[in-house]
Amino acid sequence: MDPYWCTSCLNMSTRPRIEFDRDGRCNACVWAEQKRSMDWTARRQRLTELLDRYRSVNGGFDCLVPVSGGKDGSYVAHQLKHVYGMNPLAVTVRPALSLPVGDRNLSNFIASGYDHVHVSPNPETMKVLNRVGLIDMGFPYYGWLIAIQTAVIQVACNFRLSLIFYGEEGEIEYGGSTETSESPTVTVDYMKRVFLEDGHDLVLKNSGLSEQQTALYRFPDDEQLRKSSIEIAHWSFFENWDPYRNYLVAKEFCGLQEALDSNSGTFTNFAQNDQALYALHVFLMYLKFGFGRATQDAGIEIRRGAMTREQGLNLVRLYDGVFPEEFLSLYLEYFDMDEEAFFNVLDRWANRDLFSRDGNRWVPLFSPA
Repeated sequence: MDPYWCTSCLNMSTRPRIEFDRDGRCNACVWAEQKRSMDWTARRQRLTELLDRYRSVNGGFDCLVPVSGGKDGSYVAHQLKHVYGMNPLAVTVRPALSLPVGDRNLSNFIASGYDHVHVSPNPETMKVLNRVGLIDMGFPYYGWLIAIQTAVIQVACNFRLSLIFYGEEGEIEYGGSTETSESPTVTVDYMKRVFLEDGHDLVLKNSGLSEQQTALYRFPDDEQLRKSSIEIAHWSFFENWDPYRNYLVAKEFCGLQEALDSNSGTFTNFAQNDQALYALHVFLMYLKFGFGRATQDAGIEIRRGAMTREQGLNLVRLYDGVFPEEFLSLYLEYFDMDEEAFFNVLDRWANRDLFSRDGNRWVPLFSPA
């Protein structure tokens, strides 16, 4: 079947787990409409009840918030601390190939008044897992993607904190599985199946690394999770999620700085600035599914009413699918590949139903409409 696009935003029918209604609207747009009439007061009451269950009685930490220094984790931490009176412990898993603006933003976030744990996995181990992830999953930062879930849960267990608060549930907000729309929490099985795309065990196995080397990349077993009573929640369940509002709050209260120029493959400069591998991740997303970073960013702006579909379409046609040339030498050195081997891996993930080869370029057989 030929690809088609949401009639409201620009989500593409090739997006994993996406659904469309009879009017051709994707589930992200349907959800955006539902949010306008939702009883958020009732959901905020559920949030208050959840927080009160874990609120420390002795002044200690009462929840864990994964942060990168970017807008979303900073916003969640700020809300927890300054609106709901919680004492969150922030945790960051250091990414490979971090960017200066991301490093500054993390330092600024910590300096704005948060206790923080920095988890720094062995960079050689992460490099192996990222390389396997690139080759076997088409995910160039797959090792880090594992760790921001496994290591975060391990930190929570070690600090005896049972409540973990991530930002948005991306499947609900951006067009994917809707199975958690009525639940504020997700399970480890869901994280493996959806967030890690059922590749966790495969990548660990294919890495050839020992259990000792990959200790940070393994989920606690069911017994450990039960004893720790871990609950993994997403803030977007309790409040109308608005990435641009998050950016403004993080900029005002947590020292967030934008990149000087727009990010590779899109028109924005204030999101996903922490690591160079993200640009490669969204380029591979374009090769696999036909949509890239600009489609995602335009969809967010369209759904929040800040941009028309036609304006978004023009930006997608201009920016989507741009290869991050500025990072090429960095990628080759990091993955220990020459240019031919590197692009051969990328070519393996190009969707032949969506692209044709023209010399050394993949040319789309479609035009967003």
